Amino acid sequence: MLVQLIAHTNDPEKTIAAAAKLCYSDAHIETLLDGLTPEKTEAFLQRLNDVGHASPIEHASFTFGIEGVSRTFLAQVTRHRIGSFSVQSQRYVRLEDFRYVIPPEIEAIPEARAQFIASMNDDAKKYLELVQTLENAHTARLWRMVSMKRRPRQASKQANEDARFVLPNACETKMVMTMNCRSLQNFFNLRCCNRAQWEIRAVADEMLRLVLPLAPHIFASAGPRCLVGPCPEGRMCCGKQTEVRAKYAKLKEEAV
Repeated sequence: MLVQLIAHTNDPEKTIAAAAKLCYSDAHIETLLDGLTPEKTEAFLQRLNDVGHASPIEHASFTFGIEGVSRTFLAQVTRHRIGSFSVQSQRYVRLEDFRYVIPPEIEAIPEARAQFIASMNDDAKKYLELVQTLENAHTARLWRMVSMKRRPRQASKQANEDARFVLPNACETKMVMTMNCRSLQNFFNLRCCNRAQWEIRAVADEMLRLVLPLAPHIFASAGPRCLVGPCPEGRMCCGKQTEVRAKYAKLKEEAV
């Protein structure tokens, strides 16, 4: 798994403070950034937090490159609809080099691991066999319909499009994902929780580690909701609030 921060709003906390300043003063646009010292920026951010005014933090965003994750992860992360996603296509990219993610619980049991790898190897073989069968059939069908130059590419794309249906959820994918700070706070609330799927929780932890040095005041309390109050999961609570709080206190100390 690899998570990298590849772009972000320049000086995100100052940008957010400028938006807040406009809300609470008679400032003009041409002088909006004037006088926004680190101390005043922090004061504006604290005021937003105190009154629960969240819309100004939408003006700063972060873009991440993520790879080595599964299609199971993809199904989880795209539920966060206030985010932008660009994902490697299984329609245009043929998986000649078939890669997959092994869940830790399977990795820890030798017999299960061997069964899983055998299944993945079989999936990879069947996928490539199906691709070849489809490509041959499409090439023959397109013989009189498409020019020789376009024929191989179109036949290949059509073969990939249908052959991908046999690929497993474990199949590796990669993506570029962008979220603003408000969406990220919600993302961390939900996906840093112990009850989140293990893979998306690991990605969320790394994303939090990457944004903290750039916006330490915005993300000071970021993480699962039990960091700042009782666990909201009720009977489904993991019962490890003390451990969770210690984990994120250490993560934030190391990141900042």
